[in-house]
Amino acid sequence: MSERERDEHSGTETTGHEWDGIKELDTPLPRWWLWVFYGSIAVAAVYWVLMPAWPGVTGYTRGILEHSDRAEVVSELKGLAAQRQAGESRLRSASLQEIEADPELQAYAMQVGTSVFGDNCATCHGAGGAGGKGYPNLRDDVWLWGGKLDQIRHTIQVGVRSGHAAALGEKVMPAFGRDQLLTEDQVGDLTEYVMALSGRKADAAAVGRARQTYADQCSACHGPAGTGDMAQGIPNLTDAEWLYGSDRAAIHDQIFNGRNGVMPTWEARFSPETIKALAVYVHANAGGVAEPVVAPAPAPVAGQTVAAGAAGR
Repeated sequence: MSERERDEHSGTETTGHEWDGIKELDTPLPRWWLWVFYGSIAVAAVYWVLMPAWPGVTGYTRGILEHSDRAEVVSELKGLAAQRQAGESRLRSASLQEIEADPELQAYAMQVGTSVFGDNCATCHGAGGAGGKGYPNLRDDVWLWGGKLDQIRHTIQVGVRSGHAAALGEKVMPAFGRDQLLTEDQVGDLTEYVMALSGRKADAAAVGRARQTYADQCSACHGPAGTGDMAQGIPNLTDAEWLYGSDRAAIHDQIFNGRNGVMPTWEARFSPETIKALAVYVHANAGGVAEPVVAPAPAPVAGQTVAAGAAGR
């Protein structure tokens, strides 16, 4: 067998492979690397014997230690359930007000509420509860169905237009334009009237024309001054808070199409304790402020605008 060529610079034998004039050197692997490689093989062989490793037709090799990740998870879940049992028991027996008055119990409720909100509510209301177009902001003090603890809990429990027997939202906003209850011109005038109610510039002539239309079609729900009715979930039209947008086009669309949101009932999915925890979480993130007292505001007159009143979603 002929001796292999040696590289004249390093003195190392070549493998005989050459690409574009570059010759491959037959450099041996470092000794430490070889020992690590052989050690890995030995560890793998021991692991195959001790732990579940090889799949079979009807199962897998159990290993001498008979370790099971599934059994370990089940055990950890049982332990977690036992830890939660004490907290859930206290939530069950405490009122919402007592939960917020007890720092330790409130902290537990906040932990549960944070997890439940992130998994179920953040899809619509956002990760921080800031909401978006058509989805209420849960971090302010503006509430459509009431911001007290019991009111928040009830809203979560029964939902809005959810099909629950006690669901909120019995009254709905008519689609005045789509269903031809009003003409396009009347919808346009009513848009200007609502703009004026919230203290913004509006066409004075349109406001004058819409006054009777508002009295006939809208005042029964929103009130003569447009301040709404929280008990029935009727929005306040005199503030700067708008669920579907506050510009002229958005208000026109709301009057024309009658947007009516739906919130699911969580009673069948969540336990009463979980609903309590979620209510505490929402209430605390909103600053714990109860619904404001709405003062009557004067109806707009032609050529004038009305200053923004108290908040109402």
